Amino acid sequence: MNKRIEELGWRRTPKGEISLRRRFDPVVGAVVYEVKLDDEFLMSSLFTVAEIELARLGLARAEGEELDVVVGGLGLGYTAQAALEHSRVRELVVVEYSEDVIDWHERQLLPDTRQLVGDERLRLTQNDFFAAATGPAGFDPERPGRVFDVILLDIDHSPRHLLDSPHADFYTHEGLTALTAHLRPGGVFALWSDDPPDQEFTEILEGVFEDVTAERIWFDNPYTGGQSSNTVYVATRP
Repeated sequence: MNKRIEELGWRRTPKGEISLRRRFDPVVGAVVYEVKLDDEFLMSSLFTVAEIELARLGLARAEGEELDVVVGGLGLGYTAQAALEHSRVRELVVVEYSEDVIDWHERQLLPDTRQLVGDERLRLTQNDFFAAATGPAGFDPERPGRVFDVILLDIDHSPRHLLDSPHADFYTHEGLTALTAHLRPGGVFALWSDDPPDQEFTEILEGVFEDVTAERIWFDNPYTGGQSSNTVYVATRP
């Protein structure tokens, strides 16, 4: 293995081999943390602007002073950390499929989000977000049927580019309608996507939610010397 690359965690799972690695990147002159599923890059500590904006935009839309929030997908922890920076968040339930990702955080292997596990408002739960979203029990195993003020989702690359084909059912009128059962009236659903705004998906959202927006988030890309973008969708339950 290249001396600049260190594998911090690895396991074979039903969805493929998941790994966390730390490497020195000579382009940016800094240490970068990355998660891979087989040979596919899932996330990088180098590109976190949109993950942080997901939390900011979703919480900015929400009303109230004591917000109960769900984050679908723990990843490197940037969305969860950004959410907890808001004093209005009363409790944050993170729904993560991989026990390994949860273990990385509990072992504090990620320096930028190391303080996450020390926040008493945070609860890490191992579960399938998509099964929970479309089932009656919902996202809190201790309180089946619980409803939330905000649901933030960052798992698939986009509604079209999925990590696992069964996820496709969620991004339909029926799947999103099922999700609303876990949101309070006026609650907010926000979604990160690696693709530009998708008009067809926006129209599906508009068939279930109101005040739907798709905001393109731009950030510097040191590998191209230009800018790249992600999209954050925000929608409100009627």
